[in-house]
Amino acid sequence: MDQLQPVTIAAILIGGYLLGSIPFGLIATRLGGAGDIRTIGSGNIGATNVLRTGRRDLAAITLVGDGGKGAIAVLVAYFVVIRGGSADAAQAAAAMAGGAAFLGHLFPVWLKFKGGKGVATFFGTLIAVAWWPPVGLLAGATWLFTAYFFRISSLAALAAAALAPIYAFTLHAGYPVIVMATGMAVLIFIRHHENIGRLLKGTEPRIGGGKSPPPAVPPAEPDAPI
Repeated sequence: MDQLQPVTIAAILIGGYLLGSIPFGLIATRLGGAGDIRTIGSGNIGATNVLRTGRRDLAAITLVGDGGKGAIAVLVAYFVVIRGGSADAAQAAAAMAGGAAFLGHLFPVWLKFKGGKGVATFFGTLIAVAWWPPVGLLAGATWLFTAYFFRISSLAALAAAALAPIYAFTLHAGYPVIVMATGMAVLIFIRHHENIGRLLKGTEPRIGGGKSPPPAVPPAEPDAPI
């Protein structure tokens, strides 16, 4: 089976999307007693905003959950298809499942299509679908390098997203991986448009940076004598 059947493609896309739609950030904060993450900080359901609750454990759960759901979608699709088809068909199925999971995170049906920015799901998906050649690992290394030297999470995510398609093309990761990486990169840039604006203005928060202190209120002038 060199070509995927329409029913198989539909099952892969729907299954990947529904898996990606699971809002681990919202679930973790509610079950962890931190409230509704959508009312905290930026309102984003991703790990970075969950960290603003002060609960590193919940942020870690969100990070693993959001990355894991992309990886699971990829691996399930790959191993189901490889049993009765070629490696090329299995890679195409994995890329479609990963892309669908990524879209599910960005536009979850359970949350009226208002989801996260997709960075963790991007890495989980990319590492699973292209662990060798190591496209996902190189993208992760790009994030770590950029975050270490510039201390800006959004800049690190944008750098990793921008370079991922280049890594995929240069390392001959395969057409499905190149298309998936490119599509995810474009959507990550779109979802980070506000961050890009702040980066250009030099006002984007840095990793570990505290909130700016509120402006000082000048003392009231004494009443004039009567």
